[in-house]
Amino acid sequence: MKDSDAPALVLAGTTTPEQITTKNTWNTKNLTSRLGTDFLSAASAASMVAPIIAIIDRSIMENASGANTLANSVKSSLRTLFTRPHTILFSKPTALIFCLYGGTYLTANAVDTSFSTVNNKPASSVTAGTTKFAASSAANIGVCIYKDQVFVRMFGPPGVVPRPVPLASYTLFALRDCLTIFASFNVPPLLGPYLDKRFSEEMKKRVSGLYAAQFMAPAMVQFISTPMHLFGLDLYNRQATGPGGAVVTMRDRLDLVRRNWFISSVARICRIVPAFGVGGVVNMKVRKNLMTKLE
Repeated sequence: MKDSDAPALVLAGTTTPEQITTKNTWNTKNLTSRLGTDFLSAASAASMVAPIIAIIDRSIMENASGANTLANSVKSSLRTLFTRPHTILFSKPTALIFCLYGGTYLTANAVDTSFSTVNNKPASSVTAGTTKFAASSAANIGVCIYKDQVFVRMFGPPGVVPRPVPLASYTLFALRDCLTIFASFNVPPLLGPYLDKRFSEEMKKRVSGLYAAQFMAPAMVQFISTPMHLFGLDLYNRQATGPGGAVVTMRDRLDLVRRNWFISSVARICRIVPAFGVGGVVNMKVRKNLMTKLE
């Protein structure tokens, strides 16, 4: 009999390759504390950005409906924030924004923690896969659609009885949010290393490619997603057949989108930069610092 045909001997106390591959390789170290860190990071970021985003969202809604100009709405809300801060900080719009972004950050964080646990990675690891996009989008869109429904009724056309938000508006709002979520959570980890390679050494001392991408990607995508936002609002604000039998045509709607596209895109960038730029970086830094201590 050839040596290769001889049965393999396994010494006591040793492990075979088959046994090694079946060992549990999950990273469950400090898992409860890591999940608590996910929540704390998300809540910290959301509480920081919620008031200003609520003000900007209101101004966009009022401007689109004709209830107020964007500038006047922002001025009025900021005046209230400084003279009677509690009416803004503890208002329903601010609470909705806190739940919206707190839930979105928390979902993204939880996906990262699940990834690091299952794949035996360090606790501070992050991922940019489809699971993160799908989970974050589901969390964001679910709350955001409800938030938009409340906002269009609170800040819609004056003197108009609130009516159901059409399905087409919901669909456009969902597409808008999917683009923003993808640009906020999936693009930065991919774009960051690309920017790092092109930054000078002096630039790298000031800002990393990842943090730069966290600001740039969500902001730039607003030029694409804002028309969806405006069209969805117009479908709610102006019915196909208006007062006196006047018909609102597709050309009328596209003309409104064209007129408001740039100013609304800039306003939404001002909204998104706090939400997924500032908020995203705060969430990222708090989570990374705390997770590193738990590794």
